[in-house]
Amino acid sequence: MVDKDKIIAAVNVLLEALGEDPAREGLVETPKRVSEMYSELFSGISEDPSEVLNIGFNEEHNGLVTLQDLPFSSMCEHHLLPFIGTATISYLPNGRILGASKLGRALDILSKRPQLQERITSQLAELIHSTLRPKGVSVTLSAEHMCMSIRGIKKQGTRFVTSVQKGVLKTDH
Repeated sequence: MVDKDKIIAAVNVLLEALGEDPAREGLVETPKRVSEMYSELFSGISEDPSEVLNIGFNEEHNGLVTLQDLPFSSMCEHHLLPFIGTATISYLPNGRILGASKLGRALDILSKRPQLQERITSQLAELIHSTLRPKGVSVTLSAEHMCMSIRGIKKQGTRFVTSVQKGVLKTDH
């Protein structure tokens, strides 16, 4: 659970450290708004994504199942700035399938934590592989990182792509 009171106090200190007056009209409610935002942005910390994928259906489907252009956003753990992108998730069923929304929900839970894109990619692929037990899994994430776009090298529009394959999707191209 997010401690909203601590976030409010920290944002007040941050505003003062920046040379701002937290009592200024435009900033009075900012610490509260930030605490509400962080509660939403980091909601996945207290959730278990494997619970979402435990609900599947017995179905003999012999082709690849792919969910593409699935939007996601997360917060880079190095700068606490967002990265925003899309995911492509594929799996080759082994007698069980998932509802498409379950894959999106698992991605949301993993993304709503201080994260690295590489970690989300690996965690999601491993989660699908270990809970659904398909013949193979592939997860690809493509995202723009604000820590690269608005600071540092300032390369707006650059996409960072990560992918992980497991099972036959790793061994049999």
